[in-house]
Amino acid sequence: MQWSGEEGIEVVPLPAAGSYRQYFRITGQLKNAIGVYNPDKEENKAFLGFTNHFLSQGLHVPTVYAVDETNDCYLLSDLGDLSLLQKLENGRKNGIPDTETIGLYKMAIAELPRFQVEAGLRLDYNLCYPAKEFDARSMRWDLNYFKYYFLRLLKIPFNEYALENDFDRLILYLLRAGSSGFMYRDFQARNILINEGKPWFIDYQGGRRGPLQYDLASLLFQVKAALPFDYREEMLYLYLDCLSKYQKVDRESFINYYYGFVLIRLLQVMGAYGYRGYFERRAHFLQSIPFAIENVKWWLENVKLEPELPELMKALKAIAVSDVRTSFSAPEEGLTISVNSFSYKNGSPPDYTGNGGGFVFDCRALPNPGRYEHYKSFTGKDATVIQFFEREPLVDKFISNVFKLVDQSVLEYMKRGFSSLQVNFGCTGGQHRSVYCTEKLAHYLEEKYSIHVTVYHTELDKHWL
Repeated sequence: MQWSGEEGIEVVPLPAAGSYRQYFRITGQLKNAIGVYNPDKEENKAFLGFTNHFLSQGLHVPTVYAVDETNDCYLLSDLGDLSLLQKLENGRKNGIPDTETIGLYKMAIAELPRFQVEAGLRLDYNLCYPAKEFDARSMRWDLNYFKYYFLRLLKIPFNEYALENDFDRLILYLLRAGSSGFMYRDFQARNILINEGKPWFIDYQGGRRGPLQYDLASLLFQVKAALPFDYREEMLYLYLDCLSKYQKVDRESFINYYYGFVLIRLLQVMGAYGYRGYFERRAHFLQSIPFAIENVKWWLENVKLEPELPELMKALKAIAVSDVRTSFSAPEEGLTISVNSFSYKNGSPPDYTGNGGGFVFDCRALPNPGRYEHYKSFTGKDATVIQFFEREPLVDKFISNVFKLVDQSVLEYMKRGFSSLQVNFGCTGGQHRSVYCTEKLAHYLEEKYSIHVTVYHTELDKHWL
């Protein structure tokens, strides 16, 4: 290895978590490192840029040993395998964390304002990917993830129009909290490693400017951690004490918004568990769903938000009394059609069903609104982009031909008792054309057939986890 001056003796792949990055432990005679392969160049740029900045601020993040941009690889210092979550699980007795683990949680919480405020003030937010800020659209993606991959899979009845109105009210309320610092985005015990008795921090590449409450909610209401609720409140006030060293804090206002962000984080996580567990067949995500339900029950019993959210509350109450293990134990009976958008830069989404068939449609020959400045900040789900496509005869002809081809397979699959069919739409960035076509086909299939249809926008949804 060029960095170490010695050959690697052993290369061991590390278990994958919720991302598609690949990690390897590389061991040499005297030195060792963690090798990372990630074909997403923009995400790599964000991680490496953030890491260098955090290191300059004296924060406990891995050291970057070497970078190979051409091959999308880099080497990091090896911080070991023990995460704060594992430490919590190993040291818990009768549901209560041991004193050492609680001490580590408090150390991590004391470091959080340093990331958010102290380092966040000097951070180059142009590095952020896929978005510079946790804005209304980011919140909408999280809420739709919950709607499509949890509510619908669980067959919880809801009025979609009323639910969208609740989403609007919740988003407007949370936006009032402001975006006053760096939002780590995935600040949870799984991403905090324990090395030499101290917490070290990883997986912040999805960070962006955002509300301070979100990260604290992510840590204290992490589903699998199942922290006792009195501990969560104690650490909330500890965080406020630590934050007050860096800026003036209106505690009452902070806490009010904090429980709103607890809610949106819980919804996002349930959507992620539904997708990862049900469609990707990753059992540990399904096993975490009952813990998420316990958080929902506590929230319903103890929190009263300022905005009225009647349809969402009705859905959450139905979740609280449902038998999720039965609902998620097996795929939907009959035919399930997975309709997905993707970017050709990053490749089409894998087929986890084992079916191996389906369609991949190339949308790059269609008119591209992404070439015009007005449309760059929108997606194929937004009204202004939809109107652009509806004015283009070539788009209508393309979609009509897609409908005919897919119809033929759907009818044959249903007749022969097949259980799954995948349809993918690709374009350059996975933002406009492929998203629009995915939404059009999904709506068409839901209206025409009595089948189960799922929608996944690879580029829009990839950072929800």
